[in-house]
Parts: sequence; C-alpha cells; structure tokens
Amino acid sequence: QLQLVESGGGSVQSGGSLRLSCSTSGGTLDVYAIGWFRQAPGKGREGVACITSAGDSASYADSVKGRFTISRDFAKHTVYLQMNNVKPEDTAVYYCNTKIYWGQGTQVTVSS
Repeated sequence: QLQLVESGGGSVQSGGSLRLSCSTSGGTLDVYAIGWFRQAPGKGREGVACITSAGDSASYADSVKGRFTISRDFAKHTVYLQMNNVKPEDTAVYYCNTKIYWGQGTQVTVSS
C-alpha cells in the first residue's frame, strides 16, 4: 500500500512563494504519474497539476498556469509543486494523488 505524505504548506502573503513536497512513507513514487489537487473551504476538490511517471510531461489548471510548476526528483523520490506569485484564491488544502492513493493534505493560506 502506498502512503503519500505532503509537506511544505504554510502561510504566505500574496505574491510570495511556497514549495510543496509529496513523498511516501513506504514504497516509491517513481513509477507513478502524480497529481496535485486542492480543496478550498466550501468547495470541491480540483486538479491543479500533474506529471507523468517519467517526468517528461506536465499539465496545469488554467488558474495556475505560469505560476505553479510541478517537478519530480528521482534521487529523492519526491514530487514538488513550486508555487510562485500566489494569490488569496490559492488558499486551500493541497493533496497529492496517484491512482486510489491520497495524502493527508497540507494547508496553504495566502493573505492579501
């Protein structure tokens, strides 16, 4: 069973940056495509970005294109979400996912 672990969330001012990490407490992420999702208070979960298992292709939600970058480090068995120029509407709990597996989420709060 794959256990995903997110980290790197926190509070940041509008225009700032954060880097989220997704790793596992058992097994490896390296063979899986990974997605980042978020859920804001009172809203449904939405896809933010995803990356192929080889790390050679990524896609983004329109709302984050040009600001967020998903990447993976095979040496560290970790997938990152670099968030730049964040906005208050980016406030949400961020989750990483592959197949049926979800992490516990990490809170990102952006203040104006």
